[in-house]
Amino acid sequence: MAEAVPVRCPACLRENGYTAPVFPCACGSPVNPPLDLSAPPLLLTHRTWSDSWVTVRCTACGRESEWPHPEVGCGSCGTVVRLPVHPPEAGAGLRSTAGPGSTADPAAADPAVAGGTGAGRAAAPPDPRGEAAGGMAAEGPTRPGPDPAHTPLSRPAAVPRPAFRPVTIRTARDAVATAALYLRWLGFQDVRQPDGRPIPSAAVDLRAPGLVAQVDPTTAPAGLRAVECVWLNGLTASATSVYFSLAGYTADARSRADDLGIPLFVMDLTGMPQPVNDPADALVGWGA
Repeated sequence: MAEAVPVRCPACLRENGYTAPVFPCACGSPVNPPLDLSAPPLLLTHRTWSDSWVTVRCTACGRESEWPHPEVGCGSCGTVVRLPVHPPEAGAGLRSTAGPGSTADPAAADPAVAGGTGAGRAAAPPDPRGEAAGGMAAEGPTRPGPDPAHTPLSRPAAVPRPAFRPVTIRTARDAVATAALYLRWLGFQDVRQPDGRPIPSAAVDLRAPGLVAQVDPTTAPAGLRAVECVWLNGLTASATSVYFSLAGYTADARSRADDLGIPLFVMDLTGMPQPVNDPADALVGWGA
């Protein structure tokens, strides 16, 4: 398993611990992107399909495959950054694992193996958002305060859970499925999309007994209006409100979520949701 490395947020300068994900090569060996720690992290303000993937060479068989580009969300301000990765070295040979008398020549390797794409990316999906969303809601003259009945309170420690197994996100549907799996892992039962015709929106609703969640699979940070909408939906249903985003959150959305006690999670393309505020940390610690 790769070691955790400190990553300094370019927005608030907080250092966040990050461990590079490990992917399974087609040959069965673990593969993890070689982080370039000498280069500064890049602020992620807009996602493109091509930039979301990085080529990584397996050190065991030499196969080059495309995997999700390492990203990390700041635990303080919610900013999402992309970590630079060393490109595969030209002409790098295979690591010999055979005993005496055997050879491992990359030039003699099967071309299908040497040039394979492994579990490469799928074709780029159409943007589920269509045109970019129109701006964020303006700050109103008065705003409702957090309802104590819907603000996370102190609870006893949850029963230990097995480690969450992420699923690589390649499409908007994958993002919704990953959020549903994560909510089930937290302990919510019967997580599903509500019946009926969905309201036109960039975010996708997920419901469960005692839960109202929204998943934003678009490439723009979730704004203030989105956070307040999920809070109002949870208030109406007397349920916990949770929000998942692929591109992080605006500063005012993050601040409002803290005021209302809304757990916010950011997902990268490896499929591992990360809490970005205290209510989310508490939800992960306590469970449903």
